[in-house]
Amino acid sequence: MKRKIAIFLVTTMLTGLSMGCSKEQGNASSQAKGDSIQIAVAAPMTGDNSEYGIGFYNAAMQKAKEWNDNGGVLGRQIEIVRYDDKNTAEEATTIAQKIVSDKKVAGVIGHFSSGVCMTAAPLYQENKIIEISPSASHPEYSLIGDYIFRNNTVISKEAAASVDIAVNDLGKKNIGIISIMTDWGTNTSKIIKELVEKEGNGAKVVAHEEIMEGSDDYSLAITKLNEAGADVVICCGMYNLVAPVAKQYKQINPDIAIVGFSNAYSQQLIDLGGSAVEGVCFPVIFFSESDDENVMKFVDEYTKAYGAAPSALTAQAYDSVGLLLTAIKECDTTDSEKVKDKLYEMDYKGVTGDTKFDANGDVDKDFIKVTIKDGKFIKMN
Repeated sequence: MKRKIAIFLVTTMLTGLSMGCSKEQGNASSQAKGDSIQIAVAAPMTGDNSEYGIGFYNAAMQKAKEWNDNGGVLGRQIEIVRYDDKNTAEEATTIAQKIVSDKKVAGVIGHFSSGVCMTAAPLYQENKIIEISPSASHPEYSLIGDYIFRNNTVISKEAAASVDIAVNDLGKKNIGIISIMTDWGTNTSKIIKELVEKEGNGAKVVAHEEIMEGSDDYSLAITKLNEAGADVVICCGMYNLVAPVAKQYKQINPDIAIVGFSNAYSQQLIDLGGSAVEGVCFPVIFFSESDDENVMKFVDEYTKAYGAAPSALTAQAYDSVGLLLTAIKECDTTDSEKVKDKLYEMDYKGVTGDTKFDANGDVDKDFIKVTIKDGKFIKMN
């Protein structure tokens, strides 16, 4: 089941990156027998994407508490150690170097964006440290090695679900794309174009506009999409793209339909977008309003502890910790090679559905189609 590391990718990702050390956030302790079992959560804890990293950390803390309240694992308590990578490749490299040097963690939950994950992953692979990303969607991420897992679908599958919503659920034919100017945004927009071309049914991409991440004025891109006759716009970005695009677009075309991705599924989308995000649609693996008993329990406990319902990516982080701890328990050891092999064998039932890693460390899960109505997330009919 072992896979060769993508040498070219590793070399390219690491060239020129910082080799310094970072200050660890959170408590640390040795992995000597009788001490806690550490799990690192590495993600943006500050900056524009901090909501995602904080969600990862909160979810990990909640899952660890559940295990610790029942005796921990292997007779030891679980300790979650937080690292702020600021969603940058340089900081992620520094953090990964510290983690592999300390040799204290049983595994890493993170990082957040695909590009950052693909920078840190070669270091984890080389040092046989398990990494489970709740959010990386780039196809090449999991190909870095057999210690590298994702508890998230590859972007081509989610893009297909978004196109399906636009074309088949909303009945739109003239598709506009607005994407952030990152590796993820560029790759995702390319996949959407290919999928629409294959879709048939008269659907076509009439325009595509790339924008700088973090901009707040999208009027030029919106004008071009509108003049091209787009009747639906697929936004390749997070809630901080979807919300302002919806606000600005509906000022010139109130009837425009907007479709996003699961990384936009956040209460922040509604808080920022207000009435403008009414009707925005996207596919998600996890839906916080589910009537499933286990999901309801998780959402209730998370909301009481942290003041807001968990997002899809937060839930995927919660299950990622559960996967790692269950593998450790079933192996009766923290030996990374044995735990890694166990992860490939497991069929884990969590709040994001059944999780079974394939030979690449990828998962395939069903999507739930969600929209916003009356300021709330609901399932699409």
